[in-house]
Amino acid sequence: MTAAKPESLPIVDLTPGPDAGQRIAAEIGRAAREVGFFFVTGHGIPATLIEEVFSESARFFALPEAAKLKQSIRHSPHNRGYVAMQGESLDPSQPADLKEAFNIGLDLAADDPRVVAGEPFRGVNLWPEIAGWRDTMLTYFDAVWSVGRRLHRGVAIDLGLAPDHFEDKLDQPMATLRLLHYPPQPSSAAAGQIGAGAHTDYGDVTLLLTDEVGGLEVQTRAGDWITVPPMPGTFVCNIGDCLMRWTNDVYVSTPHRVVNGGSDRYSVAFFLDPNPDASIACLPTCVTDERPARYAPTTGATYLADRLARTYDFLDKAADA
Repeated sequence: MTAAKPESLPIVDLTPGPDAGQRIAAEIGRAAREVGFFFVTGHGIPATLIEEVFSESARFFALPEAAKLKQSIRHSPHNRGYVAMQGESLDPSQPADLKEAFNIGLDLAADDPRVVAGEPFRGVNLWPEIAGWRDTMLTYFDAVWSVGRRLHRGVAIDLGLAPDHFEDKLDQPMATLRLLHYPPQPSSAAAGQIGAGAHTDYGDVTLLLTDEVGGLEVQTRAGDWITVPPMPGTFVCNIGDCLMRWTNDVYVSTPHRVVNGGSDRYSVAFFLDPNPDASIACLPTCVTDERPARYAPTTGATYLADRLARTYDFLDKAADA
């Protein structure tokens, strides 16, 4: 594995002010076309809420394995619940990832018509029996969802669209709040086995919070790997494959990975995927005679289902059964 070197990412400051909309759009557009990763400051989410999310995440991962498996993602067809250690392979060419995770989606009741109808990615969340845990996670889910929508206003402005262009495509999203725990790198790890294999994210944008333990590495356009320094309380944001597809490759999604170190690492990722029925077709402002549409139209749900099937081995096996 190629060693990474430290390098800074661009910063997008969401602090309101005169001409903030145009400034934010320009900052997002520049970063999205170049490295595909940037820091986000001025997001307005209270530090106390962020600290509580990290504390509650660690509280869950400290449970006995049997207790965590009661909420196993294997019980959910909707990408919800606990993913055990080595339960997925983000880089199929390498051994399974050395991490565990917990996925939370848009919170719907069991009698919600969309759940009853069996619509794709419309299921109930799986909750551990920890007092206050659900409320904390849903409060944070709503807060970071709002930040993601603000970023999309900047995206729309940068691409010459109405500022609210994406709003009706993100008002009932297939968003996933993912809690992550990376243990120290074990001596028994196989060659090439790390916390998260090299991959690009599936959705529109990812908003990631990390603790003070490093490990995130990003691949530059030149093919070099760089380390992203931890900045607690500040988001690391990256463009996902769905938004790259929407923009006809004007924006770029970027390979990245996580390398385990000598201590436990916790992070909190929010993957903002569009509504299931959103039409993912190349945006008109991103198509020209010189740059014709590179992708056939699809829907948010169809696209996400295809990408997830490549990641979870048990989904592949279920499809073959």
